[in-house]
Amino acid sequence: METIKGPAIFLAQFIDEKPPFNTLDGICKWAADLGYKGIQMPTLDARFIDLKLAAESKTYADELKGKINSYGLQITELSTHLQGQLVAVNPAYDSLFDAFAPAELKNNPTARTEWAIQQLKYAAKASSNLGLNAHATFSGSLLWHTFHPWPQRPAGLVEEGFTELAKRWTPILNEFDKFGVDLCYEIHPGEDLFDGTTYELFLDKVNQHPRACLLYDPSHFVIQQLDYIQYIDFFHERIKAFHVKDAEFNSTGKQGTFGGYQDWSNRAGRYRSPGDGQVDFKKIFSKLTQYNFKGWAVMEWECCIKDAETGAKEGAEFIKKHIIPVATKAFDDFAAAKGDKNLNKNILGLK
Repeated sequence: METIKGPAIFLAQFIDEKPPFNTLDGICKWAADLGYKGIQMPTLDARFIDLKLAAESKTYADELKGKINSYGLQITELSTHLQGQLVAVNPAYDSLFDAFAPAELKNNPTARTEWAIQQLKYAAKASSNLGLNAHATFSGSLLWHTFHPWPQRPAGLVEEGFTELAKRWTPILNEFDKFGVDLCYEIHPGEDLFDGTTYELFLDKVNQHPRACLLYDPSHFVIQQLDYIQYIDFFHERIKAFHVKDAEFNSTGKQGTFGGYQDWSNRAGRYRSPGDGQVDFKKIFSKLTQYNFKGWAVMEWECCIKDAETGAKEGAEFIKKHIIPVATKAFDDFAAAKGDKNLNKNILGLK
């Protein structure tokens, strides 16, 4: 077993126009001062990383890595959550998801998809240049608007949707395989990969591709009322990244998992800062350690109540307290008997 690395922090929710969150140096110093050892990097803001250049120039990648290392930090993974979303977009969501793409691609879904796919391919090479072995993303969705089967889904619809999703992602997965990087899908409502069953449907369509891995985030499973502990037992071999994000689910006589179109603070299921929700992180850290998870524990702040900077400060200490330094010897080694073939036979009553 190995000790989980951390604490680390996902920067996406903290990047801003005001210091120290508007420059790489500023945000690195801030994170390091809070006690973080790693940062998960979003890749759409050129103030922090030029993804294309990181893919094309090892020199640039080395300089970027060196700057981050100078603050006592490591890059845990790059993130293309927003670009991954755009690999597959149902037309019903075109106007909403156009905001994730460059302005010149708006109202051009075909060009937007091509751009997103190229972004993922850049991320594969950039990750390699930065010495990373895992990458975080979303799957996108063609089917999400049909997740509740009313009106009844036509026969073959789900099959066709996952066939198309796999067709778009297979060349990307092959690119990540070429560079030795695991592509970790964050299983998330709004994506076609939103639970374990949909992930298995996708795996079948990509022929169990070895790079089609998982970013484990229990918060989304609390809101879905899915057993997030047993999920680790099912999928631990594929879990290569980990978000420490909390959530709670408190159903009422008026609403449940669908949330009644309410804002986050008024939903039955809502995201919370680590330690403020219902996720049993002691069990999670124990399970992941037991299964020899080799990655980072990355705090993702999404809370509808607590201030972001307070959540970040508390999150570093929360992760530190949950990381389990693995044992270097068995607790009963002191009473171990010396191995001896004849002794073993004697104990078993064998001649």
